[in-house]
Amino acid sequence: MIRTAAPRRGAPRTGVDWFLAFLRVAALTVIAVGLMAFIWQEIDADNPFARVVNPDATGLSGAQFRGLIVSGVAQGCMYGLIALGYSMVYGVLGFINFAHGEVFMVGAMTGMITSNKLADAGWWESNFIGSLLLIVIISMIVCTLTAVIMERVAYRPLRGSPRLIPLITSIGVSFFIQNAALVLLGPTAKVYPDVPDWVKDKHTFLQIEGARILVVVVSLVSMAVLWYLVEHTKGGKAMRAVAEDAEIAALMGINVNRTIVRVFAVGGAMAGLAGILWGILFRSVTHLTGFLPGIKAFSAAVVGGIGHLGGSMAGGISIGVAESVGPLLILEPLGVSGVSQLRDAVAFAMLIGVLLIRPSGIFGERLPAEDRT
Repeated sequence: MIRTAAPRRGAPRTGVDWFLAFLRVAALTVIAVGLMAFIWQEIDADNPFARVVNPDATGLSGAQFRGLIVSGVAQGCMYGLIALGYSMVYGVLGFINFAHGEVFMVGAMTGMITSNKLADAGWWESNFIGSLLLIVIISMIVCTLTAVIMERVAYRPLRGSPRLIPLITSIGVSFFIQNAALVLLGPTAKVYPDVPDWVKDKHTFLQIEGARILVVVVSLVSMAVLWYLVEHTKGGKAMRAVAEDAEIAALMGINVNRTIVRVFAVGGAMAGLAGILWGILFRSVTHLTGFLPGIKAFSAAVVGGIGHLGGSMAGGISIGVAESVGPLLILEPLGVSGVSQLRDAVAFAMLIGVLLIRPSGIFGERLPAEDRT
């Protein structure tokens, strides 16, 4: 990241400053106008603004709006789980592991293979909970090993190199894992076996699909366990010490290499868990399954404040809700056509918006010692 000196107080604004200010005002204006148009559309679908801009406006029912929120929160929780790996590695090593999305894909593929084997044996239908726990454990183990091998083979030899080198290496590792999955499993989509009715049925007075409840509950429990691990265990204290200053941590007797391996292992386990949840929710996976969710999870880490674990989950949920609700809440009332195809654009637009207004993210980024000024 190229750092520029902060302008001195009272210094004249440059053209770049004015351009960024214009972008902030433009973004906030579009959001404000879109929200007001949506509210007016909900009150009167045939209002004058809608007749000019969006004659086909119908508005959203309460059930539709609730469904979008629930869908966004569930998907955002998965982004948050993946983002934890980005934040942990960045917090300790100070670089972005762009191959982390492929670790998530490995978890989803492992779950697909294991669940289909269990379905062939008749265990998936007869004991779904036990089978689900088994594929979660297997997926987390496989993803942990994948992340640890990745660190040992690709990143450790580059530990003292300029930061651009391991960054480029991580992109190469990402393509390697993608193509390995393509060769081993083929290009066609692979499908998880059918889940029991209670997973597909809607529950509670909010009428939430069982799979989405499962995703949210498991994600929040996993986040709580990880927080306890980092904040209240000896290994977690070692991680925080290495993130603060690796050299001083080594002088205090902490095994830095072992701690970094632990960071990759925990991040890989979280990605493996997210891969299983993705498979249960969407059922279809390919060798490219990890690419776009991985990029969105990185965006979630930046939005929440990279290096901040709680911020990663908050950023993931924020992006999930934004891409679910944003197109129909802001773009559709403004007359934009094909809003259902603009989910990804909305997610990345939110990243740009957060960087324009608060560059350090919602909770502020946590930097390694050598990155602080």
